[in-house]
This record gives sequence, structure tokens and C-alpha cells, in this order.
Amino acid sequence: MSRQNINQLKDGDTVNEVYLLVDKQLRANRNASLFLSADLRDSTGVVNARMWNVLEERMQHFQSGNYVQAKGKVHLFQGTLQIILTYIEPVSAENLDPADFQPQAPQDVQLLLTKLREMLLGIENNEIRTLMECFLVDEALMDEFCRAPAGVKTHHAYHGGLIEHVVNLMETAQRISDLYPKADMSLLLAGVFLHDLGKVRELGYENEFIYTDEGQLLGHLIIGVEMLTEKIRAYQEMTGESFPKEAELRLKHMIVSHHGTYEFGSARLPMTPEAVALHHLDNLDAKVNEFARFIDDDLNSTSNWTPYSPRLQRKLFKGITED
Repeated sequence: MSRQNINQLKDGDTVNEVYLLVDKQLRANRNASLFLSADLRDSTGVVNARMWNVLEERMQHFQSGNYVQAKGKVHLFQGTLQIILTYIEPVSAENLDPADFQPQAPQDVQLLLTKLREMLLGIENNEIRTLMECFLVDEALMDEFCRAPAGVKTHHAYHGGLIEHVVNLMETAQRISDLYPKADMSLLLAGVFLHDLGKVRELGYENEFIYTDEGQLLGHLIIGVEMLTEKIRAYQEMTGESFPKEAELRLKHMIVSHHGTYEFGSARLPMTPEAVALHHLDNLDAKVNEFARFIDDDLNSTSNWTPYSPRLQRKLFKGITED
């Protein structure tokens, strides 16, 4: 029997399906009555579901990360589809296929890994290329790198999202390299690979996408610098030589400055051509992906516009819907 995939739900549909609960909140309305707000996910998208007039003790036996049987009806409210629940209960994961509930990269991850290897092993600077090999031969690390999302909710928030994001940036950097000869392409390609590497430890991505304790306390900038320091030691053990100090500083600077401004969490402002190039490439790819995903994930196929996004502070134009 086929699933009721979230991206196929329409106004008026009756729902009786298993989804992954990725967010659960109990809120009070203006009459002080509690209601449940639950974000439900499968591999095709996320939908908000609500249950009115609930009792707190009746909602305590399931949490975010649980699979739940959800029953209710789809309604269109202020341009957004949501499910009004009549029933929600946890179910065992025993006979469920996790792939039915996990968003996946639209591109083939193994093909992306092949491209990544080719670009890193094609770096002209011998020392930087050898350092990159120290990462590539770490199979456990590269397995996590291929599985990790690049974000929890915003951009590339799906399995394989991190490597997709990084390969996009590296390919873009190569295509514009002739226009910016003052930016060292060996440093830039390595910096692109390293800039979000700490997310393999910052994020948890088994069922729900969450921040780990290490991620909450340190963040991927500091974690990334730690990982680079570890591999520089591996480089020195393997080659018997010291890694060039200036290259080390420039690579670490790219990691800690790639958010661009202090307002957005950068530990330092970009202070090299490669660092400022990385920041703008990163921001371009993240924003275009976020816009495109927000449009694709809108379940209301009858509207030319998405709902208002508080994060983006705007609606997005989807195109004119044909009658």
C-alpha cells in the first residue's frame, strides 16, 4: 500500500499515516486552552499538524524523534496547508524503513564524492594537496561527511546536504578563478572543503536533525579548527616535515571567518582574498538553496506565492499558476 507522502497532500484530504515527529510544542491559545503544534516529516517534506484542547499529561508519552501514527484532515489556513489532528500516538520503528522519513540530497552522493576527490587531489600546492589526502583517507570521517546535512532547517537540510554544498562551492570557485587571480586557488579549494567540516560533529542526523552537546557548546567553527589541527599532526607524522605555518594560519582563518560578520557568528572578519571569496560563495549557495527549497516545500499548489517566512522576512514568488 502506497504512503500518503507529505508533498502530495491537498486541502480536504483525510490523513491516516505514520510520520516522523521532528518538533513538538504545547501552546496556549487566547482562552488559555492547550493545543499541540507538531511538525511531521517524511522523505518528501514537512507539514505542521495541530490538535486542539489537549491535556498536557496526554502528550507526554511521545517526543521529537519518535515515529507517530497521525490521523486527521488537511486544511488550508492563511495560505498554508496543515493537518488538524484527531489522533496522534507513537509507533514502533521496528517495521519502518528510515529512508521513508529522511530527506535526501537530490544529487547522487557517490558522484559528489568522486568530484570532491578529483578537485582536492588536483590542488596545485603540494603541501595543501597532501594535507587534503589526510582527510580523504579517513574513511570514517568521509562517511559522516557524505551523510551529514549542511543545516538543521535552513539550507541543504537533508542527508548528503553538506557534501552537495561543498562541491557546489568548489565548482563555482573553479569557474570564476580566472576572474580573481589574486585569490590563491589552492587555499580557496581547501578552505571550501574545511569551512563546514565541523558540522559532522556539530550536528546529529540519525532521525531528527539536532545540535549535539559539542555543537551547542563549541560550534562548527571551533570544531573545524580542531579537526584541521589534528590532520596537520597527521601530515607531519606521515611526511616527517612541518606543514607551512602561514598556510595553516590562512586555512584556519578561513574557517573562523566564513560567516562574514560578527552579527552572523563569525569569530573574525575575513582578512584575506580567499577568506572573503569563501564567505560570499558560501552565502550565495546557502541563500539560493534556501529560497529554492522554501518554494519547493510549499504544499499549497494553488498559490503564486509562498507563505510569509519570518526568517527571510518576505514571501517568495513561485510563478504564475495556470488555471
